Amino acid sequence: MERKRHTFKEWFLATRPWSFPASSMPVAVTLAFLYWRGFEVNWPVGLWTLLSVILFHAAGNTWSDYSDFKRGVDREDTIGGMSITSGEFLPSEIKCLSMLLLAVAVVSGLLLMLATGLPTLYLGLAGLALTMMYPFLKYHALGDVDIFLTYSLLPVLGTSYVATGAFVMDALWLVLPIGLITVGILHINNTRDIEHDKRAGIHTFAMLAGKRASAFIYCMEVTVPFVWVAICIIYNSMPLWSLIVLLALKPAIDNSRKALMFPKEGMKAVVGVDEATAKLQLMFSLLLVVSFFVASLV
Repeated sequence: MERKRHTFKEWFLATRPWSFPASSMPVAVTLAFLYWRGFEVNWPVGLWTLLSVILFHAAGNTWSDYSDFKRGVDREDTIGGMSITSGEFLPSEIKCLSMLLLAVAVVSGLLLMLATGLPTLYLGLAGLALTMMYPFLKYHALGDVDIFLTYSLLPVLGTSYVATGAFVMDALWLVLPIGLITVGILHINNTRDIEHDKRAGIHTFAMLAGKRASAFIYCMEVTVPFVWVAICIIYNSMPLWSLIVLLALKPAIDNSRKALMFPKEGMKAVVGVDEATAKLQLMFSLLLVVSFFVASLV
C-alpha cells in the first residue's frame, strides 16, 4: 500500500520544534548582551547564526530519534521519538530528513564562515561532531555534557565572534544559566525514561544518579540560574534590570515540584515537564534579552 504524502507541518513537527529555544536563545541572549556592553553588533550575521544553529538542532533532534529507534530505546510504549514509534514516519524518512537538514545547516555554516572568518569553521566542526556523536554520548552517560557544550558554550562563544569579529570572554557569564536550563530539558527527559533506558541497555547520567538524585539535580538546573544572575549583577556583569528574570521563577518552582514527585509517582509525575522546561528556557532568556536592551536605553 502506498504511504500518504506528508505535509510540511508534519515534517516540521517531526523536528520537535518545541525544543528550539534550547538552541536559539543562547544566540539571542548573547546578541543582546553584546549590544548592552557597547559592541558594534553585526545583526544580519547574528540572525544568520540563529537560523544556522536551529537547523543544526533540527538535524540533531531527528538524528537522535532515528538512532534511539534503531537502538531500541524508543518503542511503542515510550514517550520520546514518537514520529517513528507512532507509525507516522518510517525510520528511513526521519533519517533522510536528518541528513537533509544537516546538509543545509553545513552549507549555511560554510557560507557564514566565508563571511566571518576561519574560527567559525572550527566552531562549526565542533558543533557538527557533537551533534552526530550525541546518541553515542547519551548512551554512555555523557549526553548532558554534549548538550551543555553544543547549546551553550559553543553558541555563546561563536555568536560573540561572528557578531563582533572577536571572542568576547565576558559573554561566558551567560554560559552557565542558559546551559543549565537547557541541560535540564534533557535531564528530566532522561529521568522520566530511566526504566525504559535500562531495558534498552544504555546508560544515561540520570540512570547513574538514580531517581531521587536525578530529581534533585533537575531542581538545581532550573533554579541555580536565578542565583547566578544575581551574582552577575553584583559583579556588574549584568545590569540590575536582569532581575526581571525572577518573573520566570514560578514556572521553575512548579517544574521542580513535579520533578520531586517522580521518585514516588514515577513517569506520570513528569510527563510534559521537558516541554515545560523548554518554555522556561524561552521565558528566562527573553527576559534577559529585554533586560539588556532596556539597560542600554535608560
